[in-house]
Amino acid sequence: MDIVDIKKDFPILENKNITYLDSGATTQKPTKVIKAIEEFYEKYNANPHRGAYSLSIEATEVYENTRTKIANFINSRSREEIIFSKNATESLNLIAYSYGLDNLKKDDEIVLSIMEHHSNLVPWQMVSKKTGSNLKYMYINSEFEISDEEIESKITDKTKIVGITHVSNVLGTINNIKKIIKYAHKKGAIVVVDASQSIPHMKIDVQELDCDFLVFSGHKMLAPLGIGVLYGKKELLNKMNPFIMGGDMIEYVHEQETTFAPLPNKFEAGTQNVEGVIGLGAAIDYISEVGYNNIQKIEKEVTEYAIEKLRKLDFLDLYLTPNTQNHCSVISFNIKGVHPHDVASILDTEGVCVRSGNHCAQPLLRSLGMDSTCRASFYFYNTKEDVDKLIKALKKAYEMFKKYIDNI
Repeated sequence: MDIVDIKKDFPILENKNITYLDSGATTQKPTKVIKAIEEFYEKYNANPHRGAYSLSIEATEVYENTRTKIANFINSRSREEIIFSKNATESLNLIAYSYGLDNLKKDDEIVLSIMEHHSNLVPWQMVSKKTGSNLKYMYINSEFEISDEEIESKITDKTKIVGITHVSNVLGTINNIKKIIKYAHKKGAIVVVDASQSIPHMKIDVQELDCDFLVFSGHKMLAPLGIGVLYGKKELLNKMNPFIMGGDMIEYVHEQETTFAPLPNKFEAGTQNVEGVIGLGAAIDYISEVGYNNIQKIEKEVTEYAIEKLRKLDFLDLYLTPNTQNHCSVISFNIKGVHPHDVASILDTEGVCVRSGNHCAQPLLRSLGMDSTCRASFYFYNTKEDVDKLIKALKKAYEMFKKYIDNI
C-alpha cells in the first residue's frame, strides 16, 4: 500500500478542515471499512445463525469468517476463543462477572495497575466487595513506569487475578506485560490484559504473551463503534457461566432448566452487531495492508517530533516517560495554570481536536496530584504538519491566558 498520503483513505479527514489528535478515544474510519458495512447491508443483510435460507447462511458465513480472521490476527489457538462484545468495557465486565465472582473468595487478592481505565478497575471493585477479596494496586515511579520491584512486591501467592493495561491511555507508557504475565503465572494467578490502546499500534500474539484473557475495542483500531473482542483461553471460557442470557446462546430450554451452547455462542446472546463485526474485519484487512512496521515507523517519527516541539514550550507540563522505547503515541500535557478544558476549547477554534479531562483514569490522575489533563493521541494518518498546527494553537492559547497566569 502507498502510504505517502494516507489521509486520502479517510473521508472525514479529507472533508473537514481539522487536525484530529484524539485517536486514543476513537479512530477515524477508512473508506474500506465504510464500504464493507455498506456492502453487508446491500448484499448480505440477514440474521446470522437464525435461518436455513441462503441469505441468512451468507450472513452467517461473513460473520463467522471474521471471527476466524481475528483469531489469526492475534494468533489465538482456536476461533472458539474469540468472543464478540459491545466493546472492551463489556468484555471486562464479562470476565469480572463470569470468572471473578465464581473463582475468588475471602482474602484472595486482585492486583491492578494504578494506570487502569475505569473499565478495568470498577468491575474489580465490585468483585472485591462481593467476594471479600482484597484489591491492590501496582503504582508507578517518577518515570511513569511500573518497576520490577513493584510487580514482585504486589503480586503474591494470594493473588488470583492481575489486571493490566498494555498501554496507558493517559501516559502512553508501554507496560512490560510479558514479565507481569510470567510472574503472575508463577504465583498461580490469571492475567487480564486490556489491549485497547496497544493493538491499534503493535502486533499482539496471545500465545507468545501467554495471557489468559485479552480485550480490545474495534473503534480504536479503525472499526465502527459498538464492537469489541474478548479473547480467553478455551479451558477457562469452557468453565465460565454466561454473563448475558437469551437467544442463540442456548442448547436446550425447558420450563425449569436450560443448557448452554458451546463456545463461542455461549457468550453471545441475542442478535449481534453484525455490521460492527464486518467493519472490524475490514479494519484488520486495512491494518494488515498498511503493515504494523509502517504504522510504527510513521507514528514514531510523528510522536518524537511532537515531543521535541512540545518540550520547547516552557509554559507546558508534560507527563510521559523519558524512555522512548516504553512510550506509545499518547502525550498528556497541561498549560501551567490553565484548566485543560479551557485549553482544549481554544485549540478547537483552530481546528485542533484533543481530549481534555480525566480520561476515565481518576485514580491515576489523583495519584499524580491532578484531576485532568489535555491529551494528544496520534495514529498513522497524522503528520508533522498536524504537530505544527498543535504547537501553533497551544501558543495562541497561552497568549490568551498569559496575563491571567502571570497574576496567579
